[in-house]
Amino acid sequence: MKLKAFPLSESIKVVPIYHDKSLATTPAKLTYRGGPLLANAEVYTIFWGASWSTTLSSLANTINKFFTAILQSSLMTQMSEYNTTKYKIGNGKLKGTTTITTGLPATLITDTQIQAQLSKWIKSTKNFPQPGANTLYFIYLPNGVSVSMGGSKSCSSFCGYHNAIGQNIYYAVMPYPGCSGCRSTLSVTDAVTGTSSHELCEAITDPIPGSGWYDDNNGEIGDICAWKFKTLVGYNVQLEWSNKQNKCV
Repeated sequence: MKLKAFPLSESIKVVPIYHDKSLATTPAKLTYRGGPLLANAEVYTIFWGASWSTTLSSLANTINKFFTAILQSSLMTQMSEYNTTKYKIGNGKLKGTTTITTGLPATLITDTQIQAQLSKWIKSTKNFPQPGANTLYFIYLPNGVSVSMGGSKSCSSFCGYHNAIGQNIYYAVMPYPGCSGCRSTLSVTDAVTGTSSHELCEAITDPIPGSGWYDDNNGEIGDICAWKFKTLVGYNVQLEWSNKQNKCV
């Protein structure tokens, strides 16, 4: 995917479809724009769709185990390179999880609809966690449901993204990787954890896209290293850009 296919406000927050070379066209250098960071990310997973309680229940369980492990791993230590005077990045935690089987459109949902539904859950669902300085909602969609954002569509232009509602509700959307563009040669599980790690690190360092650590030419911390992976605590995770080392690590 060429990033110029998106409006700037959209292109900076997505995981692009598979490509075999770096998207970086100029030397990368993230600079801090003064916005909030997630110092100790508290992830709340939302598995939306009936199949998450049946055929996809094992994958949902794996995703929760992934976050439990990765939020206490050296990946968080790695993110501390981007500490600021106000924000000191450290370990996070899996705050909780829920499976919601109703209200999902059959084949296509827009980011605007997702924002409206998340706001509704926050306002009216019993025991649903309220937004906090470190709260990050991860919304997982089942196979067969695509997401439309900025005039583009998941599995044809992007594989996942993070965004913000206003200044204090941070979320990521993870469509099911049911296409070669979002899976390449990876298993579904490895594709999901790879994309999730991309958006986790970007949400930590740039929760309101473009207002935290950002590179005007190359995007966010994960964009520079898209589709480059390593194994960490038993899971496939994406490499992330290091200003200090001047490479993906």
